Amino acid sequence: MTVFAIIGATALWLTYAWLASAIAASYLSGRKGYSERAGLASGLLLNAIGVVIWLIVPPKPDSLWKKIGPFGRGGGRKQPPPTRADDTGGSEPSAGPSATG
Repeated sequence: MTVFAIIGATALWLTYAWLASAIAASYLSGRKGYSERAGLASGLLLNAIGVVIWLIVPPKPDSLWKKIGPFGRGGGRKQPPPTRADDTGGSEPSAGPSATG
């Protein structure tokens, strides 16, 4: 009876690894500008090899991988807030009647 329990626990961990590889491949393919379905299919059919394949596949030029990086906003490069000299809020002329007219 304990043999079945050991096999059951191993099968559960292998199922988790299989699903994790499918999730990772789907995420990578979507991030690189391809269909998430293609990544999901390759992750489900090829297990960990599918993840390695999507790590090797080059990203499309307009993909999120190229724009903001593989995991988020691209390394924390924040733009500083505009200074008072950069602020052009009150320097534009108004569309109303002029006082010099």
